[in-house]
Amino acid sequence: MRILVLGGTSFVGRAIVEDALRTGAEVTLFGRGRTGTELFPELTRLIGDRDTGDYAALSGGSWDAVVDVSGYVPRHVGQAMDALGDRVGRYLFLSSHAVYRREGVGPGSDEDTPRRPPVRDTEELTEDTYGRCKVACEDDVRARYGARATIVRAGKVAGPHDTSDTFTYWVRRAARGGRVAVPGDPRQPVQIIDSRDLARLVVRLLADDRPGAFHAVGPDEPVTLGGLVETCARVAGSRVEVVRVPDDELPLFFPLVRHDWATQQRSPARARAAGLPATPLAVTAADVLAWDRARGEPPLTVGFTPEEERARLSYRDGSQTAPLW
Repeated sequence: MRILVLGGTSFVGRAIVEDALRTGAEVTLFGRGRTGTELFPELTRLIGDRDTGDYAALSGGSWDAVVDVSGYVPRHVGQAMDALGDRVGRYLFLSSHAVYRREGVGPGSDEDTPRRPPVRDTEELTEDTYGRCKVACEDDVRARYGARATIVRAGKVAGPHDTSDTFTYWVRRAARGGRVAVPGDPRQPVQIIDSRDLARLVVRLLADDRPGAFHAVGPDEPVTLGGLVETCARVAGSRVEVVRVPDDELPLFFPLVRHDWATQQRSPARARAAGLPATPLAVTAADVLAWDRARGEPPLTVGFTPEEERARLSYRDGSQTAPLW
């Protein structure tokens, strides 16, 4: 199978390329050539820029499938489809659970859950526009390719090479042990998907030439935020005490903390039936821990600093009259 990956040298795209190569696929990469240039030296690289609309490198060639991991606004997707035309068989678009409406959604919601209204008049991605731009992208791919369109809506993705630090924060913090401040209810459900499971699903869907929309969520068993911290500690050989602390004045998306629990309980049934594997959380945590240590544990961009966490814990214990953040 000949696969064109729009992106493919960062995190999710990297995992997809690795899995496609495992199956013997012939992979072509399209991107700016600025990141991951040392990766996959044997592959053909086509240089272009989606932000500026430079798709000249796609003027020739044909592929059995394209995997779009870097389309965030309708212009990105529309210009890519214009450049490729009918020289691709299937168009697989990597979307997000941010496409869904949040009102009236209960646990176990599936891919037929109502989506938010699409937005096309902005390319500024915010909490309000990100998911709605993805809705517009989904609609455009389906309108152009019909039964040759596949949509994969990924939950929070975790694994080695994840520079968002969202899961890495908890892995690293749990490895230090001791009292761990959790800003919110530790009983909150959490859904993460191992990047390699997501990649396996994408490649399986292409191999089966399967249309439709699919949730990519995990892990293999339901887990709470407190349970996730404890699993990460167990993998690292440390001991932790999960302590609930005030959740006021947090950033919009503190790592894995969500107040709408139903958004963390979506059904993976359709994707599982299509071949989505289920890596145990402990395996994902162990691999992220090893990767993080191998890269030298650089400063994280999310979560509490040690000083902020100590202040939260002190405030929780009543030893301070006000938190220091």
